[in-house]
Amino acid sequence: MRKLMGTATRVLIGLVVAVIGWAALVRVFDIQPFMLPGPERVALAFHERGGFLLHHAAITAYETLLGFAAGVVAGATLAVLMWLSPLARRAMLPTILVTQALPVFAIAPILVLWLGFGLSSKIVMAVLVIFFAVTSTFFDGLRRADEGLIDLARLYRVSRLKELVYFRIPAGLPALASGIRIAAVFAPIGAIVGEWVGAKGGLAFIMLQSNARMQTDVMFAALLLLALMVLILRFSVDRLTRRLVPWQVED
Repeated sequence: MRKLMGTATRVLIGLVVAVIGWAALVRVFDIQPFMLPGPERVALAFHERGGFLLHHAAITAYETLLGFAAGVVAGATLAVLMWLSPLARRAMLPTILVTQALPVFAIAPILVLWLGFGLSSKIVMAVLVIFFAVTSTFFDGLRRADEGLIDLARLYRVSRLKELVYFRIPAGLPALASGIRIAAVFAPIGAIVGEWVGAKGGLAFIMLQSNARMQTDVMFAALLLLALMVLILRFSVDRLTRRLVPWQVED
């Protein structure tokens, strides 16, 4: 609880400093509201259109959480398959690398064309953005198990599947936790990119509509909600992974 309060205090102090700097920047350089609205204008937008903003934030949050969960499961499964089968690793690795080399904005229109403007294209986009981080970190963790324990398992002729379950996976869980923390930061990007290309709702939908109507205060309100969503997801995942992997070294 003390660590939690300390983290919350640091975040609050950082937010206050950022808001003060933001307000000072607008006033000192006399920036026009259509270019950079002051904090008071964004707060007014929250007050006047709070329900509308929260409704669309909930859409993006739902897409993000589903994509995050699917991406973690897909990434962990791929890592296990790649460790179990060298043939599968050689077959899947080029495809995985190609999906990461292609710009997400190049993939998103194709997904919208194939899957439509609904939820499916946003989830798949989020999965494509985050699964590589989970796959690569967990696969490295599976490969870096304690060699002494692995030699002992092979001495007793433990099957490859039992070696995976009893030795490799417990050793790889801290690496998987690190990959999940990385994925928590990037998961909203997939949902936002999918909404940006084509959607009927969500924070990116609001940003596009607000930008077209020169409602910069509403656009910044949506951006702040997105930033808050990322912080909450990252903090929640960090707390959860530390509970699930209690033997991981604390920083």
